Amino acid sequence: MTRTVLVTGGSRGLGSTIVQTLLDREFNVIVNYNKSRSAAERLIANVDRSRAIAVQADVTQRDQVERMVQHATDHFGHIDVLINNALVDFKFDPNNQQSFKNLTWEDYQQQIDGTLKAAFNVTQSIIPQFIERQAGNIISIGTNLYQNPVVPYHEYTTAKAGLIGFTRNIASELGQYGITANVVSGGLLKTTDASSATAPEVFDLIANTTSLKKVTTPQDVANMVVHLASEHATGLTGQNITVDGGLTMN
Repeated sequence: MTRTVLVTGGSRGLGSTIVQTLLDREFNVIVNYNKSRSAAERLIANVDRSRAIAVQADVTQRDQVERMVQHATDHFGHIDVLINNALVDFKFDPNNQQSFKNLTWEDYQQQIDGTLKAAFNVTQSIIPQFIERQAGNIISIGTNLYQNPVVPYHEYTTAKAGLIGFTRNIASELGQYGITANVVSGGLLKTTDASSATAPEVFDLIANTTSLKKVTTPQDVANMVVHLASEHATGLTGQNITVDGGLTMN
């Protein structure tokens, strides 16, 4: 049976690669976007609406999330997989990253809201149908920076690290209903909108310190995400799977 997947922040960056990979592998896809309507619509322009739709919602706003989930459920009948991928405005720019002493709590709060509050909103809105169907799959996008902060992106990394605790708790509680929850943590990706400000020498430095001597690509991460979304990964839950060419090893 074809699985239906909701990808938050699916119109750009890593999200768009995940969406395209899902479509290539015959999943049905709901592409969530906030402001990038044209990008979302271009992504699925050549796909029949029976297989893909684009739905606007600011995932930090619960009422918008609930409308999105209801619309997607009405369209496809149900949702099988949630991918918490949305990223609130952040640039991986080591030259302009604020030092800790200059950061404000508001900087942290923006990333916590964009990462944890968003994951909370969408996950809590979708799990009633998962529980009813006694099946469901939640995949959240993390980062290897929590383990190896080669650049101290304090607010971003702190929020993403929180996803691991969030995921392991829901995996523990919801497993009794056949629901799995995992995190996929990529390395710095070459290249997405968020990493476009990263200098080539930073990518070179990272590549030289990985086991595979290469920088992680969006496709590398998307491949793992899509594997977890498939029927081949039903025994995995509560895991943080790092895709970074062996830069970090658990």
